[in-house]
Amino acid sequence: MVKFKSPWITALIVAGIVLVCLVVAIPVGWYLISPLFINRQVAEGLPAPAIEIIPATATAALEAAQVEPTREMKEPMPTEAAAGPVALRQGSFYSIAHDGSGRATVYQLADGSRILRFESFEVLNGPDLHVYLAPIDPVPNSVGAEIPGSVDLGKLKGNIGDQNYDLPPDLDLAGFKSVVIWCQPFRVPFAAAALATP
Repeated sequence: MVKFKSPWITALIVAGIVLVCLVVAIPVGWYLISPLFINRQVAEGLPAPAIEIIPATATAALEAAQVEPTREMKEPMPTEAAAGPVALRQGSFYSIAHDGSGRATVYQLADGSRILRFESFEVLNGPDLHVYLAPIDPVPNSVGAEIPGSVDLGKLKGNIGDQNYDLPPDLDLAGFKSVVIWCQPFRVPFAAAALATP
């Protein structure tokens, strides 16, 4: 080890090392710890069926019908309501490494697409949380071990509130039994919900 004759030089070197350590440690510490104290709230609605635009010819027929309100219609009224979201799978969140609550539901929308929806959802916030579909149930409380066969649906939009996640069109739901809130940096499951047919 190199020894300097002047205590001032030694003090400056030590101060420089401490400063470099602080410059690195403060941002890393903020990234890892600050989410525990910051909540991100989301309030997304359930997608509604598309509203059909009435063509001009139908508008003209409606205006003609208003002129003759007592005229009897020969065509039957449609009996089917517009197709809305249909629940395919659902389950309640349970705590694993941290407290989690709320409901997860997979919906098929009127256009055939599918979404994963969280309602009354809440989990402790953390660094870089993602939403996973996992092929296992229950999800074990393990640190540092990935869940083989999982599908990452993207970053968690918020640790509180209602939110939607698009599912890939070619995803076979039969292969997945749970939705997991997964912490990427620590590779740990925060909370999960078992997905079952309603």
